[in-house]
Amino acid sequence: MGQPGLNRRQLLAAAGGLAVAGSFGFAALGTGADALATGSRTRVRYWNLFSGGDGSNMIAMLDAFRKANPDIAVKDSTLQWGNPFYTKLAMAAAGNRAPDLGVMHIGRVAGFAPGRLLDAWDTGLLAKYEADYNPRLWQRGVIDGKLYALPLDVHVQLCFYRKDVLKKAGLLGADDRIVPITSTDDWFGVFEEAKKATKKGLQTIGLWINDQNFQWWFFVAFYTQLGGTWFDDARTEVTFDTDKATQVLEFLRRHVTDGYADPAMGSVNAEQFLNGAPFAWEGNWSVPVYSGAKLDYGAIPLPPVFGTQATHAESHSFVLPHRSDRGGATNEAAHQLAAYVVTHARQWAAGGHIPAYLPTLSTPAYQKLYPQNEYASAMNHQANEPKVWFAGSTGILAQRVGPIVVSSTVGSARPDAAARRMKSELATLLARRRRRPAPRLPRPLRRARRRVRVPHPRQGLAGVPLLRRRRRRHAQAGPEQARLDA
Repeated sequence: MGQPGLNRRQLLAAAGGLAVAGSFGFAALGTGADALATGSRTRVRYWNLFSGGDGSNMIAMLDAFRKANPDIAVKDSTLQWGNPFYTKLAMAAAGNRAPDLGVMHIGRVAGFAPGRLLDAWDTGLLAKYEADYNPRLWQRGVIDGKLYALPLDVHVQLCFYRKDVLKKAGLLGADDRIVPITSTDDWFGVFEEAKKATKKGLQTIGLWINDQNFQWWFFVAFYTQLGGTWFDDARTEVTFDTDKATQVLEFLRRHVTDGYADPAMGSVNAEQFLNGAPFAWEGNWSVPVYSGAKLDYGAIPLPPVFGTQATHAESHSFVLPHRSDRGGATNEAAHQLAAYVVTHARQWAAGGHIPAYLPTLSTPAYQKLYPQNEYASAMNHQANEPKVWFAGSTGILAQRVGPIVVSSTVGSARPDAAARRMKSELATLLARRRRRPAPRLPRPLRRARRRVRVPHPRQGLAGVPLLRRRRRRHAQAGPEQARLDA
């Protein structure tokens, strides 16, 4: 499947991320990143996948870095979002043509062959930052004891709500926020009242019913709320609980069967919410859209309907694509650039993302951001995909299991049957790990390798396999010569 929510990202671009972030300056560099300074003009090549408002904010942060560090020339390139980006990055790393710095979703790092397609960070240059990270988030970037991903943010799935509609329905508390929800009964009770206050022609909630990525992300959140697991610690056995999975799938399905969400609406969640629908489940990247439209709205992490706080979370993270010549001034400059952006993330936060660098969250400027200050607690209640090679944003796991979740939500499969299929797919993907081939070389390198004839121990000087020569001789000399050769 292609990039999810393309219309949403187009809306982000139209909303103008820079306009939302314009009132937020950059914090002082402080102690840390300045210790990584290089002594002469050095060029750092940096690839990213940010477009729309995110792209505008990243460009502004890079420009600020250039101004503060005139001895480092940053050559940044924005590539197509999603699988095309990861394919090109992998090919560049395999062919020793990689940039000095890149960005990845942290869930993808485990499948990017650390040590082969990624280089580890020099923790000596970054050690002072570890204490300023959420420990669990930092550990997500660690594989085999080495740091391969430096998180920039946490981006989460949220429950957006229209305050004007909920106020009419009597669903706002004294703090002007949605009433507490701690169970499925609470949730659907809120829906019943909100539906009465909703204009005709609008669904009660938009939840990307037909989108395999969003449906998978929602499933991960609620399955985690139930304490569900995926694999054992050794990653050799599937521990997926089909009973808990069935509970989640039945919950998602009920939004359709009870008439709160309409599959015919497709992917018009943002449009419906802008027009007065009371609820929408969206990623935090939709904040600039709704704020730009001057809506009276709020946003909370996905509600803890199964009793435990957990909402799906991913993280944009800086990585070091593999280079055989990594080291020296260029490598240190790449570390310096990443550290600068991470520690100057207030503008990035204006785009809806939760900064990974914890000191940013405690600044007065961030605490005044709304609705960011309503859902920032999601940092401590992350529901992540399993740490396996086939997981990560829009990765193989979502491609294989996401459509199964969709089939249950829209009603083309029973929830219990869909849960069993999900477990079967997980087992199939896990089994592939034990026989997973090495990443293929880029096509030009594969062609070059085919042109080089490497003699095999069972080949003659002419390069013709001895077995083939023997068969030819057998056909000419008859069975007696065949017995001698044998």
